[in-house]
Amino acid sequence: MSHTVGVRQAQKQKTRQALLDAGLRLLEEQSLSSLGLREVTRLVGVAPAAFYRHFRDMADLGVALVEEALGSLHVMIRAILAEQNGDEERIEGTVDAVARHVRAYPAHVRFIARERHGGVRPVREAIAAELGRFVDEVAAAFALQLEADGWSAEDIRMLAGLYVDHMVMTAAAFLEAAPDRSAAADADASDDPAAADRAASAAEARIAATARSQLRIISLGRQHWRDA
Repeated sequence: MSHTVGVRQAQKQKTRQALLDAGLRLLEEQSLSSLGLREVTRLVGVAPAAFYRHFRDMADLGVALVEEALGSLHVMIRAILAEQNGDEERIEGTVDAVARHVRAYPAHVRFIARERHGGVRPVREAIAAELGRFVDEVAAAFALQLEADGWSAEDIRMLAGLYVDHMVMTAAAFLEAAPDRSAAADADASDDPAAADRAASAAEARIAATARSQLRIISLGRQHWRDA
């Protein structure tokens, strides 16, 4: 009996993940507010009624996608903040990590960038809540040093919010560069693959350089904030 229950539970989880994956795939070309339940179930190959065994509605599926999309980012940035020493090392590590994350999870990044200010309120609120927890984590990482320098908790959280907003903005910018890479590779691969790859990387390099400069400005502002 326990084996049967385990098999059923595994199948249920598999179907739930398939619905999430299908929703994420369909959301590459449209917003959540325009996505229909039947589109998702048709792609998975299950009856529409099966959807309700896993999610209350499409907004509920969207909230689950928020948790999936931002969960790994929390872990990654927490590790950067804990392990890097010095502003310059942290800046380099942060920009590199965001670029890697976008390359690994472009659909997740696209979903968050689009739905952060989208038309489905529970999803907007879920994104805001997750980013708020993200701000709390960054603030906690900064607190030991900055409190000793006389920073208030409110100002520390404001600074953490700047870092989080910048990471989201940078991720969206890297994502916009991704189609340029694909188009360049498709157009030039038959002539000179190495040259095509160099050309496709140029936009990403410019975005990374800009992101590092912006973080340096934030860092300089932080150093002189107590003098203002």
